[in-house]
Amino acid sequence: MLKELDLNKKKHTINNMLDFKFIKDNLEAVKQNIKNRNMNADADEAVRLFDERTALTTALQDLQKKRNDNAAAMKGKLEPENRNELIEAGKTLKSEIAAVEEKLKTAEAALHEAAMKIPNMAHPSAPIGKEDKDNLEIKRVGSIPKFDFEALDHVQLGTSLDLIDLEAGAKVTGVKFYFLKNEAVFLEQALALYSLNILRKHGFKPFITPDLAKEEILLGVGFNPRGPESNLYNLEDDDLCLVGTAEITLGGYHSGEILSKEQLPLLYCGLSHCFRKEAGAAGQFSKGLYRVHQFTKVEMFIYCTPEDGERLHQKIRDIEEEIFTGLGIPYRIIETCTGDLGAPAYRKWDLEAWMPGRNGGEWGEITSTSNCTDYQARRLNVKYKDENGKNRYVYTLNGTAVAMSRALVAILENYQQKDGSIKVPEALVQFCGFTEIRKK
Repeated sequence: MLKELDLNKKKHTINNMLDFKFIKDNLEAVKQNIKNRNMNADADEAVRLFDERTALTTALQDLQKKRNDNAAAMKGKLEPENRNELIEAGKTLKSEIAAVEEKLKTAEAALHEAAMKIPNMAHPSAPIGKEDKDNLEIKRVGSIPKFDFEALDHVQLGTSLDLIDLEAGAKVTGVKFYFLKNEAVFLEQALALYSLNILRKHGFKPFITPDLAKEEILLGVGFNPRGPESNLYNLEDDDLCLVGTAEITLGGYHSGEILSKEQLPLLYCGLSHCFRKEAGAAGQFSKGLYRVHQFTKVEMFIYCTPEDGERLHQKIRDIEEEIFTGLGIPYRIIETCTGDLGAPAYRKWDLEAWMPGRNGGEWGEITSTSNCTDYQARRLNVKYKDENGKNRYVYTLNGTAVAMSRALVAILENYQQKDGSIKVPEALVQFCGFTEIRKK
């Protein structure tokens, strides 16, 4: 449930996700999209509230005009009786205006709450489905390793080589927290440097981003900061939350701004800690480092014109592929189905790495990239001035370069050797300073 504070006091920052007129003019398509995405939203109610707000706005404007006309009439020379009539009319209009303003305030708050539940429209290529099993594989790269020994999972390898301590993490902080130790520390730092250098080559400006963000920024980006459905940690006595991704902070970087077309595209990448409750996550696919409450990630984020959206979305995917091809990790590209897109994404690709220690060998999501069109920009009020001087909403794109914990899972399991050692991917050696990890 969205707080009234967010809808009223912060409404200048948090706008609707989709254009209200678009929802009304394409009502059936919007309703079908909600159904396809398996989400709970009422487009009919949004349209009803939109019409109510429009009617109240018109009524308010009419009353304000009458008030202004009444005030103008009082400026002339009048008989006392006529002046008194105008004074009484003015009092009546003042009362009527106040009543309509209150109704309009209530209608606007309800409209924003209804509209904020409506997801972005989905790309025609997105498969219609409810969950990840309905996703579509569109590409596979690399050779799945063939071991002449029983492959271990990353927890077994990390424990044996004294790289990961899950028990100490649970003792000190809680389950799904961990300590990285020894060579794993250098591997994580190497992954950061490796990916940041690739991104710099492609024109991305690097940031180290804050670990906290205001609720209004989270709402703007499309995250639910509080309540039972939230996946985020929040500070109880403040409007701040620990971020689940640098997408949040980089998305808020230009909130409330009007950019020039000449500035675009803006290519940013952020190194940040990420915090996620991952409530209800369980099972063998979630053990170890695969699904944790805290990890480090390098995130890509782009502000661009609508015309460049699809091209730059492909660019982000190409960079993700370059990173994992360079690491020698087998992967496949997934076209994400409608039910697995999340609210902001118009189109989303997942990159899944081969993980030999996962149930005898399974694919596991390791990065993703989303084209959010103007969905986030409307909420965050980020615009640009086009060649005609008209203010238009930017498009926002995001994609993970490297999520360190999952990348470590893939490296440990794919590069394990028969003697229990780990070969280090050649691309990381220059950054970490060693070629293999062995028992001490």
